[in-house]
Amino acid sequence: MTDKCDSTRRNFLAGAAAAGPVLLLAACAGRTEQSAGKKPEGEKGGAREVLATEDLMREHGVLRRALLVFGEAAVRLRRDAASVPPAALQDAAKLFRTFGEDYHEKKLEETYIFPALKRTSGPAAAYPDILVAQHDRGRQITDYILAVTAGPRIGAEAGKLAAALEAFARMYENHAAREDTIVFPAWKDTVTDSQYDELSDKFEEIEHQEFGADGFESAVRRIGEIESTLGLADLAQFTAPPPS
Repeated sequence: MTDKCDSTRRNFLAGAAAAGPVLLLAACAGRTEQSAGKKPEGEKGGAREVLATEDLMREHGVLRRALLVFGEAAVRLRRDAASVPPAALQDAAKLFRTFGEDYHEKKLEETYIFPALKRTSGPAAAYPDILVAQHDRGRQITDYILAVTAGPRIGAEAGKLAAALEAFARMYENHAAREDTIVFPAWKDTVTDSQYDELSDKFEEIEHQEFGADGFESAVRRIGEIESTLGLADLAQFTAPPPS
């Protein structure tokens, strides 16, 4: 049995040599990668790595879902304030505060993204001051939402709260869209590939420090629960009607 295996191996090597050194190198490289346990590109620790801009934009997805909750709640508040449970809005505002304002804005954007952009001379350098001012205004509105929804009923504040929710959503819809299409791409151009990889790891580390190992996943679950409470979980209900 051993003689047969050795003969087969000799025949393979002879054929590979006849095909040229490139085939031999490729075969050796493949064996080296397998023996070293090299992970496929884009994977880290056995799981696919989430890079910095993808991380920022998927976090925006959670915050946009909170904005959609605020927009729907504003419509209901104007129609029938009693139909909006204050606790659901309270939960949405708390999520926006912890995941959006305290973490995404302060720990990532205001610490890493905006300072790097302000050191550049491109068009995106004009955005950080405006974005920070909108962060500050958003925190003021979040404080108001938390205060108004702390009790069992919204009552006489319904109209004022609806206006605040609409203004909040309008501001952040524009805010996040500019960040996704202008600010984040411009920031990525300010760093080298190795710096970008390091910052991707740093952002993940900060997320874990703030929320544990499943920060994003936990935020997605929380906003999903809020949507369910308000009857907003079924995506099909938002399908637009055909044009008349």
